[in-house]
Amino acid sequence: MHRYKEEEFLALSGLQHFAFCRRQWALIYIENQWQENLRTIEGNLLHRRAHNEAQRERRGDILILRGLPIMSHDLGISGQCDVVEFHADRAGITLSGEDGLWKPFPVEYKRGAPKQHCADELQLCAQAMCLEEMLCCSISEGALFYGETRRRVAVTLSEELRRQVRTLTEEMHQLFRRGYTPKVKPSKSCNACSLKELCLPSLLRKQCVADYLRQAMEEEA
Repeated sequence: MHRYKEEEFLALSGLQHFAFCRRQWALIYIENQWQENLRTIEGNLLHRRAHNEAQRERRGDILILRGLPIMSHDLGISGQCDVVEFHADRAGITLSGEDGLWKPFPVEYKRGAPKQHCADELQLCAQAMCLEEMLCCSISEGALFYGETRRRVAVTLSEELRRQVRTLTEEMHQLFRRGYTPKVKPSKSCNACSLKELCLPSLLRKQCVADYLRQAMEEEA
């Protein structure tokens, strides 16, 4: 029996936002607010380039699929993989329309450089967990490709990463069901956030929303 129905699925891409800042995730996915900045535009262009090339490509013993739709009834998420490489491997799985056995290897594209936090790794791990559920296989490794460095970073999909994915996706579902947007927790990361003006971290650091609204009403009176 499936844990989540498809109408309950949340966006897999939101996991990265959620791991980075729960309030940012809620503003985007609960309140439907979004604001572009240079980082988000560059990131969108990089993902379009990854998805716009041929959907299926062969390079020797590697089959490359781009923009592959994925989902997980266990995690209650759905989305797309930028790239999934299927490497010819005797311990792999069968693929429709292809001879031999293949081992999946997800690759996620990011605009910048490797980060100190693990939000990118969590998103990649969630993709792998979706593929495992859909293809009835196990995936031990994937990669993150960073546009700034033009290099891949191999990621071991450890049990700790998987535990964090399960914990965070469950928390996402709980907040989404409640329609709850967490309060501001200002940090240095706020300066790079495309939602900085919508979130108003500097304002809310100094006063609560109720005080701000009361002050605004008094000024208009």
